[in-house]
Amino acid sequence: MTSQHTGRRPSSPWWRAVPGIRAVSSYRREWLVKDLVAGVVLTMLLVPQGMAYAELAGLPPITGLYTTILCLLGYAVCGPSRILVLGPDSSLGPMIAATVLPLVAADGDPDRAVALASVLALMVAAVMILASVAKLGFIADLISKPTMIGYMNGLALTILIGQLPKLLGFKVEADDLIGECVGLVRELGDGAAVPAAAAVGGGGIVLILVLQRVLPKVPAVLVMVVLAIAAATVFDLGEHGVSLVGELPEGFPPFTIPDVRLADLAPLFGGALGIALVSLADTISNASAFAARTGQEVRGNQEMAGVGAANLAAGLFQGFPVSTSGSRTAVAERAGARSQLTGVVGAALIVLMLVLAPGLFRNLPQPALAAVVITASLSLADVPGAVRLWRQRRAEFLLCLAAFVGVALLGVLPGIAIAVALSVLNVFRRAWWPYNTVLGRVKDLEGFHDVRSYPGAGRLPGLVIYRFDAPLVFVNAKAFRDEVRRLADADPRPAWIVIAAEPMTDVDTTAADVLEELDAVLDARGVRLVFAELKDPVRRKLERYGLTGAIGARDFFPTVEAAVAAFRLRTGARWTSPAAATPAGSPGRPEPDAEPELDAEPDSEPASESDPKSESDPESDPDPESDPDPDSTPGADRSTGER
Repeated sequence: MTSQHTGRRPSSPWWRAVPGIRAVSSYRREWLVKDLVAGVVLTMLLVPQGMAYAELAGLPPITGLYTTILCLLGYAVCGPSRILVLGPDSSLGPMIAATVLPLVAADGDPDRAVALASVLALMVAAVMILASVAKLGFIADLISKPTMIGYMNGLALTILIGQLPKLLGFKVEADDLIGECVGLVRELGDGAAVPAAAAVGGGGIVLILVLQRVLPKVPAVLVMVVLAIAAATVFDLGEHGVSLVGELPEGFPPFTIPDVRLADLAPLFGGALGIALVSLADTISNASAFAARTGQEVRGNQEMAGVGAANLAAGLFQGFPVSTSGSRTAVAERAGARSQLTGVVGAALIVLMLVLAPGLFRNLPQPALAAVVITASLSLADVPGAVRLWRQRRAEFLLCLAAFVGVALLGVLPGIAIAVALSVLNVFRRAWWPYNTVLGRVKDLEGFHDVRSYPGAGRLPGLVIYRFDAPLVFVNAKAFRDEVRRLADADPRPAWIVIAAEPMTDVDTTAADVLEELDAVLDARGVRLVFAELKDPVRRKLERYGLTGAIGARDFFPTVEAAVAAFRLRTGARWTSPAAATPAGSPGRPEPDAEPELDAEPDSEPASESDPKSESDPESDPDPESDPDPDSTPGADRSTGER
């Protein structure tokens, strides 16, 4: 008995679906040296930033190194991008602190803070992995660019104000930005600033900014950290009131199941949702940017799974939530990174440092870490972007400003909630009050055009061409109805109202009921409601709703031109300019050499409705449309186009 060939390809082992294993199987030998060198260069940035961002999150510096090690290894196994670098992030630090610190006991127990942060990382991992399985990568689009600019500017200001006390050598106890500002001014007035700390911190900021601008290929953060350690050692800054990092714990981070109270889970989960959303948006944007430069394809759902795996690994080894880093990925790319081996090398070097030289950063001044965080916060801010919004679109600038104020005054987590809510409401507002206009004919321009852009556009007496630039749904159906009624009540009253329906990509049942009611009202007034350029899927929906029978098949035309031609055949109307009817001496009267009428031939008698030629013979059109060269009018606002 012979077996039949089914045509199915043999299934691959499940483990080949793991991105890290696929990367190993396709690894090229010529990449090895470049990845090793890039890993060494990257480590120089990972160590100081990891410790600095841990303190930004209100956690011990060592947790930043633990987090860096495990997230790099987790993403190397499960992440799809060849060179994307993950780690502690300046934008997540304040969110972690805002979630964890209110739950920490009054004595500020660091072990409890680490446990809470680890649970937070595990929750972020769960959210990201579930979102990946459900293919919810589009959720990143919930934050529009204007609200993200406002959020990031507010975050940058929050980080800057929060780090200034550490930079100057003292502490401020406050729960919000205003309290921190008041405390900062009060402490400065009381002379609490430590001159040596201020010199180290201020000098560190200047050095990083200058090196980044003058010598961008030099690891500015590493240079500043090395010089700060040298200064602390040579000048014994610890004896001059400068706080130092001290000895780090020795060895590989221990596997730990974090233990927290049941009552802590709800507030942690709320913070995890906000962190996951920001991390997702950051990951998709960074992955897209670097994929475009390396010729890779962005796989958003796999990226979420990779970031989820990185957070899972960090959470099980005393770490905290992580995200992608554009700056560290750029460093790795410039250093020649070709694969995730770069991150693995960085993780291995950090482990070797903790095992062999845990005291390497013992004399690192805390103001130097504050300088690292502050310079990172400056890179988050986008003041030119906000200025551009002010100049280009005031409504979106107001969204940006509202997100900024929300972060600055209400806090980081409420700020992200405000940013998302404003983005969604802005979409709803555009659907609720879409742009709508009347169209006319412009001499020497093909098609029909917005009379607001072309006030002298020609009109046909008795005909209104109306365009509504949105799907017709429950939120805007009544606004559409009211505007059409207003047009129908004009003096003189139009005989036809043609809806240029190409922008109407949908009509829901609520809008269908409104249309049926509107058609009946207009019929009673002797006004005919006509649709042109209605898309086929939308037309089929109207047929299911029974509207084509109620309105009448004769009231649907394939193009606006066809509807206009039918109206002219029926009525013999001629194109005229609104300026032609303007009384002498009134505003808007045309100049003597202007052409008030767009029809060149003499008037003709209106076609009778009983004349069969007026319904079917295109030769009876008193003024056939010319066919100008479309290339002669670049940028024209054409209301017609391919369906």
